[in-house]
Amino acid sequence: MIKALIVDDQELFRESLKVVLGVNPEIEVTDAVPGVAEALKSAARECPDVVLMDIRMPGMDGVEGTRLMKERFPNIKVIVLTTFDDDDYVFGALKHGASGYLLKGSSLSELSKAIQIAYNGGAMINPDIASKAIRLFSQMAKSTVRINVDEETAKEIRKNEWEIIRAVGRGLSNKEIARELCLSEGTVRNTISVVLSKLNLRDRTQLAIWAVQTGAVNSGVSRT
Repeated sequence: MIKALIVDDQELFRESLKVVLGVNPEIEVTDAVPGVAEALKSAARECPDVVLMDIRMPGMDGVEGTRLMKERFPNIKVIVLTTFDDDDYVFGALKHGASGYLLKGSSLSELSKAIQIAYNGGAMINPDIASKAIRLFSQMAKSTVRINVDEETAKEIRKNEWEIIRAVGRGLSNKEIARELCLSEGTVRNTISVVLSKLNLRDRTQLAIWAVQTGAVNSGVSRT
C-alpha cells in the first residue's frame, strides 16, 4: 500500500482528488491539506511515501514546499501538480528533487502511474512539458547548477557503483537499472544510498546532474 499526502489550497480539488485516489486499492490517502506548513506537520505524523504538491499556492509555493519536504524527509517522493507549464516552476521543482511533474488535467491513470513510478524510485513528467524539462535539466547540468564533489572521495567509487551512477544520469528508474544490470531493486536502491552518502549529495537528482557534468553518462568506464 502506497501512502499519499495531498497538498492543494483549493478545497474542492484536494477533496475530489482524495475521493478519486481512494478507489485505488494500492493507494491510501493519509491526509489532504491546504498548504506547505500543514503538509510538513502531516508528513512528520503520517509518514507518507508520496506527496502530491500543488505548485501555485498563496504564501509558500510548491517549489519551496518541495525543497523543505525533501530536506526534512529525503525519502518522501514529491510529485508536483499544476495547471501551468511555467519554466521557472519546472526548473525549481526538479532542482529540489521532485519525482514527477504533471498537469492537473492529467488522467487518473496517469496520476496513479506517476505515484507508482515515484514510489519505485523513478520519475514521470507530463509529455506536454517533458521537452522543456529536458532542456532545463541540460542547462542545469552544463552551466546553471554545478554539483561539487571532493575529488579524492570520487576516487573511492567502485566499478559497480559507477555503473549505477551512469544509469541514474541517463534518467533510469530503479526498476529499469535493476533490469539492465541484472540486479535486484533493493540492491540498486541501497547502492544509490551508499553513493549519495559517499559523495555527500542530497538526492538522485544531484547525482544525475553530477554524472552528466563528469561525463560518466557517456563513458563506458569510470572517470577515476
